Amino acid sequence: MSGKNILLCVSGGIAVYKACALTSKLVQSGFNVKVIMSESAIKFVSPLTFQALSRNEVYTDTFIENNPKVIAHIDVADWADLIIVAPATANMIGKLANGIADDMISTTMLAATAPVWIAPAMNVHMYNHPAVQKNINTLFNFGYRFIEPGEGYLACGYVGKGRLEEPEAIVELIISHFGPQFLPFKGKNILITAGPTKEKIDPVRYLTNHSSGKMGYAFAEEAVKMGANVILVSGADHLPVPNGVTFIKIESADDMYNAVMKYFPDVDVVIKSAAVADYRPSQVSDKKVKKKDGNLMIEFERTKDILQELGKNKKHQFLVGFAAETHDMEQFALQKLERKNLDMVVANNVLESGAGFSGDTNIVTIFHKDHSIKKLPLLSKHETAKEILGEILTKIGDLK
Repeated sequence: MSGKNILLCVSGGIAVYKACALTSKLVQSGFNVKVIMSESAIKFVSPLTFQALSRNEVYTDTFIENNPKVIAHIDVADWADLIIVAPATANMIGKLANGIADDMISTTMLAATAPVWIAPAMNVHMYNHPAVQKNINTLFNFGYRFIEPGEGYLACGYVGKGRLEEPEAIVELIISHFGPQFLPFKGKNILITAGPTKEKIDPVRYLTNHSSGKMGYAFAEEAVKMGANVILVSGADHLPVPNGVTFIKIESADDMYNAVMKYFPDVDVVIKSAAVADYRPSQVSDKKVKKKDGNLMIEFERTKDILQELGKNKKHQFLVGFAAETHDMEQFALQKLERKNLDMVVANNVLESGAGFSGDTNIVTIFHKDHSIKKLPLLSKHETAKEILGEILTKIGDLK
């Protein structure tokens, strides 16, 4: 990693102590490291600490210009090969998302053209606040990458999501970014479906389900990292689209069927993680259905079974289905595997703690066509996606 320049921007939170360890480990790995500290960060750790660890000048004030030949915040922005904001407080994330430039970090960031990674650290309720999540989505759409905070005991006494990722893990990510990339899916086309569908009743009402789309989006993001060309067909409308995917927005089960069948002939793998409606109203009113005395009866008709249609028509494709169950999970998963001519079924009990639709974790069991079974423990949805993609790679290799 010799010669690679890392600009570490440290904003003010108790996790600043981890930024000290991060600086040390980056230098030990051969990176050139320069540090910018916010005014609040200085209240936790002295700039002298970072100067000693990085062996470089530490920037703390936009108006301190020690070298008259350059403008400091422009010069250091141009110098960086990668910018890490760690810890990133809610305040700093808000500044960056809204283009506010009132200190050395935020001013430098507006001038930066290098990749930017944000590592949030804050109280769990602050992290989940709609304003913070909106700002995170804005930065994601700008092209910033996020190093997800961990879950555990927080300095405020709460237990939840908000801990700055461990320095060792961040260093590994940085080394992977600059080092030779492991791209096992390079040249492969993967079609992924995610989220719910919506079936109209009238112009103002529809039927849907609890699927958040998070699992499918995790698949898309991890598959891109592994070199795949990814087509993401989704009914979710609240998640940031992962960089590097071809995104197809749909609404109804019929929309999803048409999109999937359009791309199916040219893909190598299909991961069908969307929760698609099995039934839809047989009649859709073109006007709002008005309230009347008594009960309302709606007649339903079957939607097209997308997964079964894919199973009938597959040739070279590796087909992965999902089974979200509430009981008899193994029985139903194996039945789906056979009935729909799948190569793999990923099943979970959505009533199990940590395995529901809207959370950031999952607990799944993988059922293969050869009836081998692999149970995964409670993992983040991104870690779950990595494990399943690894299983797909193994089986694709067996098919060659």
